[in-house]
Amino acid sequence: MLNILWPIFIIISYIYAIFTGNVNEINNSVFESCESAVKLTITFLGTMCLWSGIMQIAKKTTLIDKLTNLLTPIMKILFPEIKKGNPVHKEISMNMVANILGLGNAATPLGLKAMKTLQKDNPKKDTLTNSMAMFIIINTASIQIIPTTVIAIRSSLGSTNPTQIIIPVWIATLLAAIAGITTAKILMKKY
Repeated sequence: MLNILWPIFIIISYIYAIFTGNVNEINNSVFESCESAVKLTITFLGTMCLWSGIMQIAKKTTLIDKLTNLLTPIMKILFPEIKKGNPVHKEISMNMVANILGLGNAATPLGLKAMKTLQKDNPKKDTLTNSMAMFIIINTASIQIIPTTVIAIRSSLGSTNPTQIIIPVWIATLLAAIAGITTAKILMKKY
C-alpha cells in the first residue's frame, strides 16, 4: 500500500510546487533530505556495529548466562511453555537484554533467530504459539533503560539535550509492555 501512496504524494507535491512556483524549494529539500539520510545511516551503522560487536563478545562470555539466569523468573511467567534448558530461552534472553539496553538494531537479528527457533518447535507451522505471540509483544513494547537509537537520532539532528527523552521512554515502554502482556495473558486464557 505504501508503494502506491508515497509515489502519489510525491507526484502531488511536484504538481503543487509547479503551480505555486516553488520548484527550487522542493528540489533543495530533496537534496537536503538525501544528505541527512546518509548522515543518519552512517550514525546508525556505527552504533549498530558497536553494539552488535558487544553482544557477540557477551555471547562468548559468561555474561549472557548470568543475564539469562537473572531473567529466568520473568521468563517463567512470560513463557511457561519454554523449559529453562531450551536454547530458545537464551536467544530470547539475549534479545530482551539488547532491547532493554536500547539496541533495537542489534536486537533484531537476535529476535529473528529466536523466532526461527520457536517456529522449529511449533507443531502448527501456520499458527503462532503462545510463546511466539508473547515474544512479538515484548519486542514491540521493547522496555528500554537506555534508548541508544533514539539518543543517536536526536544527537545526529543537533538536539541540545538528546538524553532528555529517557524518562518519557521508560514510562511509555513500561506501560506498553504492561498493557501488551496483560492483554496477551487474558486472551491466551480465553483462547
